[in-house]
Amino acid sequence: MADIALRFGKDMLVVSSPAEGALRRADLTSARDQALALMVEPETIEEAYRLEAVAGPQCFTTATGAFTPARLVALGMEGKGEALAGAALAVLAEANPQHTLVAIEPCGLPLDPSSKSSLVENRDQYARAAQLFDGVTFDAFLLDGFTTTDDLKCALMGIRKVSDAPIMASVDVQGNGMLASGRGTWREAVEVMAEFGAAVAGFSTLAPVAEAATLALQARDALAEAGASLCLMATLQVFERDTKQQGPTAENPYYSPDTMMEAALRLRASGVQFLRAAGQATPAYTGVLAAAVAGLDVVAD
Repeated sequence: MADIALRFGKDMLVVSSPAEGALRRADLTSARDQALALMVEPETIEEAYRLEAVAGPQCFTTATGAFTPARLVALGMEGKGEALAGAALAVLAEANPQHTLVAIEPCGLPLDPSSKSSLVENRDQYARAAQLFDGVTFDAFLLDGFTTTDDLKCALMGIRKVSDAPIMASVDVQGNGMLASGRGTWREAVEVMAEFGAAVAGFSTLAPVAEAATLALQARDALAEAGASLCLMATLQVFERDTKQQGPTAENPYYSPDTMMEAALRLRASGVQFLRAAGQATPAYTGVLAAAVAGLDVVAD
């Protein structure tokens, strides 16, 4: 498996859509059912990866977002993290990805930033999740779906406590630059990513492409002021696929896979290296992203 760090800042790369979307389309709607599928119905996830592989992304993400200890307890799967992690990597290996990204999502525990014990408890959730992958081969961690800077900071510190693997971090952002939680801004999140050891600063948004491109430019400005040189990642959230929709709207800008062509080129021009479609996206969205930037390098500062 190639070392993804060797490609940072060089060629454009596309990340597969989350496997959870394909599992929902296969009527595996709950997090527990999706985790169980790794053990008892792996062919369902293998099929999702196979379809994504045809679309041509260079990076694939594991179906491991819910594997922090607290979330495993909530799923009734306490103590099964190591077995589930192994199964997730084995299923993904069938797709023969160029790069494997281990996904970790927010642990869901209450977090009081003024309490040291609360911060330590949250940090250790992410450290224990990262330890599930100690000694196995993968390219980077992907912190995905974060909505507050405090939780993001705990996750970065927790992983760095146990691993020196590259970290790609992504937060959910509104078009106006506020985090989805309403607590904190995209710029503040970028500063946290730079300070606490992320290699890639990412945002996930429902905003139209013009606003998404502005978010990328804001990140570049923040990184320049901090003297940091992180790569950028953009995830575009598909709200609804609608073949009858005549054009993009503020509520549903990415209504068809064709919208990914312009989005990919606009985001590349704004300095983004990693592109991803999520939400209601299908492999067709990934395919258009991959085709749009095939053979292209990252736009230099």
